[in-house]
Amino acid sequence: MEPLDALRKAGVIAAKVRDTVVQEIEPGVKVLDICDRAEDLIRELGGGMAFPTNVDINSVAAHYVSPVDDVTLVPERALVKLDVGVHVEGYIADTAATACLDPSLSYLVEAAEAGLDAAIKTIRPGIRASDVGAAIEQAIKARGAKPIRNLTGHKLARYVVHAGASIPNVAGHDHHLIQEGDVYAIEPFAVPNDADGLVTDGPPSNIYRILKKHSLKGAAKRMMKHIQAEHRTLPFASRWVLRRFPGQEGVSAFRELLDSKCIMSYPQLVERTRAMVAQAEHSVIVMDGGCEVTTA
Repeated sequence: MEPLDALRKAGVIAAKVRDTVVQEIEPGVKVLDICDRAEDLIRELGGGMAFPTNVDINSVAAHYVSPVDDVTLVPERALVKLDVGVHVEGYIADTAATACLDPSLSYLVEAAEAGLDAAIKTIRPGIRASDVGAAIEQAIKARGAKPIRNLTGHKLARYVVHAGASIPNVAGHDHHLIQEGDVYAIEPFAVPNDADGLVTDGPPSNIYRILKKHSLKGAAKRMMKHIQAEHRTLPFASRWVLRRFPGQEGVSAFRELLDSKCIMSYPQLVERTRAMVAQAEHSVIVMDGGCEVTTA
């Protein structure tokens, strides 16, 4: 498949999953069921997992993924971010939406979506990334909120979710020029005006990636071989691996991979003042004069 066709197919799948599953989020639903539902639907529609489905509640801005035995429930009056990643032959679509279960917080969702719309209208070949960030910041602030300034959008590459270059959510940072043919995930985050607008590292997220290879034996060696074959350079969930290697032997093998630094964990990203966070995200291909949104 040609790269553009693969990017577009991944985008169609990701958008369908996002729009279907975000409507199913309500108080009392198990987060594990949301993750499994999204990932099962991705596979049914012919996509691969670019990263584990994130279900980020309230002040958690990014990177919460259910472990294999997760009993977490969606609380009342929550802001729940659903972040979905799909690949087709390694070409990635990354998209997110926020389920607002408290009408008083809908302005945060509207602000994040306005920031995303402003970025899509602004991005084009030759523009500075900081100018896209300025458009995002202005749109979010115009709706009575503020952006999270240390979270950014990111360039996508084949089998690489974060490919170096970023799209800031505020003005004044990152002056690299956007190039025609670049593929970016643009993801504004909006918080109330009295929040810090910064994230800090929280608990482990249950998202992992391969760090480096070491000499291994037994179950750990088999597990590492499976991870390399299934996920390459893409992030993966501990839940996926432990379902493939159930029981205490699997738990011990996974711990061995962590202790030997064959794999590493990502932290959850939590708003520093524990403020409510809304997110909106699309993936775009930068084209002459503008961009094509693959996840619309």
